[in-house]
Amino acid sequence: MKKANIIKKKLAGVVVSDKMEKTVVVNVTRFVAHKKYGKFYKIDKRYKAHNENNEYKVGDKVMIEECPPMSKDKNFIVIGRQ
Repeated sequence: MKKANIIKKKLAGVVVSDKMEKTVVVNVTRFVAHKKYGKFYKIDKRYKAHNENNEYKVGDKVMIEECPPMSKDKNFIVIGRQ
């Protein structure tokens, strides 16, 4: 049986918290058009991401990638600076 090619979600954002051990909170901002009126507005969402060596600090722009769940809330891993 052939394995399906799974596309991993990659997002760019800013680290807003590094207080946890081996975890950072990344704020991802995206612009979305309103369905009816077409006006663009901002949506912010925070993701917890694995940071193995605690190398990323608050204010760093980083890229995160989807991975299998590491805990209840942590489904992303930091892959590098933007």
